[in-house]
Amino acid sequence: MQSKVKQRVPESVLRPSLGDQVRAWLAHNNIIVYVAFIAVFILFSILLGSNFTSVNNVLNIARQTAMISIMAVAMTFVIGSGQIDLSIGSIAALSSLVAALILRDTGNILLALACALVLGAGIGLVNGLLNTKAGIPSFLTTLGMMGVIRGFAMWITNTAAVPIQNSTFNTIFGIGNVGGLPVLLLWTVVFAVVGYLLLNRMRFGRHTLAVGGNESAARFSGINTQSIKIRVMMMSGLFAAIAGVMYAARMQSGRWTFGEGDELSVIAAVILGGTSMAGGNGTIIGAVVGSMLMGMINNGLVLGGLSVAQQTIIRGAIIILATAIANRSNAKRQAS
Repeated sequence: MQSKVKQRVPESVLRPSLGDQVRAWLAHNNIIVYVAFIAVFILFSILLGSNFTSVNNVLNIARQTAMISIMAVAMTFVIGSGQIDLSIGSIAALSSLVAALILRDTGNILLALACALVLGAGIGLVNGLLNTKAGIPSFLTTLGMMGVIRGFAMWITNTAAVPIQNSTFNTIFGIGNVGGLPVLLLWTVVFAVVGYLLLNRMRFGRHTLAVGGNESAARFSGINTQSIKIRVMMMSGLFAAIAGVMYAARMQSGRWTFGEGDELSVIAAVILGGTSMAGGNGTIIGAVVGSMLMGMINNGLVLGGLSVAQQTIIRGAIIILATAIANRSNAKRQAS
């Protein structure tokens, strides 16, 4: 009778090598934004020298991109759920004016903050209801709302800026520093952490991505898909209002021009960060890095002395190229 020989399974099969682990991680994560961030930083460092790499300029980039980063956190949920929100820039502008007007008339910081945030969440609620109850696609809903809100912001002050002389408000939400770091950077970290926990550790985040991945399957599995769509739109409006408050505090005034074009920058940052336009996935860290990349490009172009027209052309070309690369990477990752 032939004895059975017990063969030992190679350890390399049981325990993948470090190289295999790295390749597996790369196959399931979009690293384009991180590579682009490092490459752009090195390029501008070589071309612009200390004007770009100085601590003051790096912190200035963090201040300039804080509002985009915060809106990108919420936009990750919106796009991850298969929706889009084009009204965020207008919400930021109107929220900045509401906060400025209340501070001017009452001096009450909490009241100004509460009214601005309730306004943002309320507009998001309307966007969500129009999408889910009236059946209007989110693209058209928020596109129309973008014009309505911007026009209302122009109307309530007759396009005039509203100065904010409350130093406490300006310091807490805009121009202050804590331990040498801009308070805007600290607020960005706070909201990024909140967004990360919601997306990766909470049922709301899992349901959001499930709706974006396959809405019918999500509905049959018991997920209230309409509720998810409404809630992500409310979150988007809320975070846009927070960005508006920060715009107001940083510039020490409310203005109807705040947030113009931010919707494109935010969407580009989220897509660059690895979130698919088709929905079903999302990464908060990638979105924040994407927004910082956009801010770094803007800063470098300004320091390079390019005209506004040249900056616009180059910025648009970079967004198209980087988004195309990111989408291709997303497709490969999903195929694997």
